[in-house]
Amino acid sequence: MNTRSVNTLSIDAGRLLGRLQELGRIGHDEQGRLARVAATDADKAGRDRLVGWMKEAGLEIAVDRIGNVFGIWAGAADPRPVMVGSHIDTVVNAGIYDGTYGVLAGLAVIETLQAAGFVPRRPIVVVAFTNEEGARYAPDMMGSLVYAGGLGVEEALATVGTDGSVLGEELARIGYAGDREPGFLKPHAYVELHIEQGPILEQVGLPIGAVETLQGISWQRVTIKGTANHAGTTPMSMRRDAGQAAARVMTFLRDHVTRSHAQSVATVGCLRLEPDVINVIPSRATFTVDLRDPDESRLRDAEAALARFLDELSVEEQVRISVERLARFEPVLFDEALVERIEEAASRRGLPSRRMTSGAGHDAQMIARIAPSAMIFVPSHQGISHNPREHTEPQDLAAGADVLLDVVMQLCAAT
Repeated sequence: MNTRSVNTLSIDAGRLLGRLQELGRIGHDEQGRLARVAATDADKAGRDRLVGWMKEAGLEIAVDRIGNVFGIWAGAADPRPVMVGSHIDTVVNAGIYDGTYGVLAGLAVIETLQAAGFVPRRPIVVVAFTNEEGARYAPDMMGSLVYAGGLGVEEALATVGTDGSVLGEELARIGYAGDREPGFLKPHAYVELHIEQGPILEQVGLPIGAVETLQGISWQRVTIKGTANHAGTTPMSMRRDAGQAAARVMTFLRDHVTRSHAQSVATVGCLRLEPDVINVIPSRATFTVDLRDPDESRLRDAEAALARFLDELSVEEQVRISVERLARFEPVLFDEALVERIEEAASRRGLPSRRMTSGAGHDAQMIARIAPSAMIFVPSHQGISHNPREHTEPQDLAAGADVLLDVVMQLCAAT
């Protein structure tokens, strides 16, 4: 029965922190780096441990065809579940909190409510989505994208990874090619707890972020073809230098977003020059462009500005330029009522909060297509993530989980 008020319950912080550490020890490569990359043996080991904890909590385990793992606390009258979670796959040389924190905190919420004798009106489901990071298979956030109907399951399963493997075959090999159809549970709401992966909360000294928007993302691969020639004998005015042209693109991007004075950001994260010889002018430059903005019109403007610049550059540098779109996600506006619930839950616990935009992509942006969704952020030390130095203070981890607990209780009691 629901006999306790929201603020009298708290998750078992010691157990949550212990599980974060334990899962963080699973999936290290030969160099000692945490590399629990999607659908690898390391990912299997992490999934197996998570499923073990879910079973210990008495949850029904379900796995869908894209490998998303669900722990279901069923038995409620209303079939539409409150869903919480994130992912447990990592990049290479990762930290231990990204994604994993949201999944294990979601499990902690269920265990806390079970111990308190709470009877939810709706099922509560904790989910670990497949391939959120996209480190082996593109695009990232694949499991939640398939779940929300944004990518066909057969197309996703046929994806070829960076190592030549096929996702569907690898999921079957590790035992996580499930039989449920993606989307088999239609959430009443989805709430994702996550470390910020940025410096803002720590900088302003606040423990909780109520995420109201998530930046749109545009990924492109640019290829510039010039002419290889001798580095010593070819005059600067007579060169068709693909490397120089690539450098001009990087400078243009930085200048463009800086002049905008908006929340736009631009990154060239991958760059390869050919023939990659010290005394040869590059004949080919291949690089990625990552553009992000919480405003769709500004994101489109940035894409258009880049396209115009590439056209002009091709003429000026006498090079050929081609562009391949890798991924494109529009900005997300999360559910206002859920954002307000997060703010109110934090306030009742005496935890100051602020509304935020997420600069990183998350599974919540995909689930927002099919259900009211929102996110809770907790501070990241120095904004560091995707790095072994990733760290959030224990009291902040516990505080975020308690806010998630309160929000889930309210969602399970509301009509």
